[in-house]
Amino acid sequence: MTEVLVPDFLPSTRGLHFCNYYPHEPTIQVHLPLGRTIGFGDAANGLCGGMAYVVRDFYEAGRVPPPVIDPPPAGTPLYQFIVQRLLESFSLPFGLARYLELMEPAFPDVGLGFGLPGRASVMLNAEWPRIKADLDAGHPVPLGLIKVKSADPCALCQNHQVLAYGYDISGTDLTLRLYDPNYPNRDDVTLSLSIASPQVAVPLTYNPAEQVYCFFHTAYTFREPPVL
Repeated sequence: MTEVLVPDFLPSTRGLHFCNYYPHEPTIQVHLPLGRTIGFGDAANGLCGGMAYVVRDFYEAGRVPPPVIDPPPAGTPLYQFIVQRLLESFSLPFGLARYLELMEPAFPDVGLGFGLPGRASVMLNAEWPRIKADLDAGHPVPLGLIKVKSADPCALCQNHQVLAYGYDISGTDLTLRLYDPNYPNRDDVTLSLSIASPQVAVPLTYNPAEQVYCFFHTAYTFREPPVL
């Protein structure tokens, strides 16, 4: 049994203490290739990526997030910072392509050979080593979660972002420990899978029970959080 935890990090102490739910606000418009436009920032979509990035920002700055228990109102410094970090979490304009690729129904769960990857090899060969290296170095890791298989770009909003802060390995069974903005103050949120082989489909088990098809390491750059 191998257990690695980012030092002095638990969602109950280092996470934001409010849920990823906000009143309806003007939607943030993001322009996609081929002239499509998608909105982020409304209550139906949440600000999960911004919240995950903000939590890591506070951790890397050696500061504890504010103890507020209600989502910050629009226009306040914390709200504006979360929205800013949400947009930066997508690494626009090209970062959304990773979501579109991995949620595409035609993208296989298992590789087709000839160097063509599937979701299993993406997670086990490409993403997990990067995630492990960051966690071993003591850094929480923002993850994109693919929660829908759809060719409709508007379904992007059904995906999710979380922050990994540790892992357990028992044989070939891996469990990632997560801060999930939808479950504030919960230290029991996990994502489990087998890392035995990328040559077979790799089902994911999320706790609390939710459907997740794939995960990947998102591109994080530190930003100093505001003094609140």
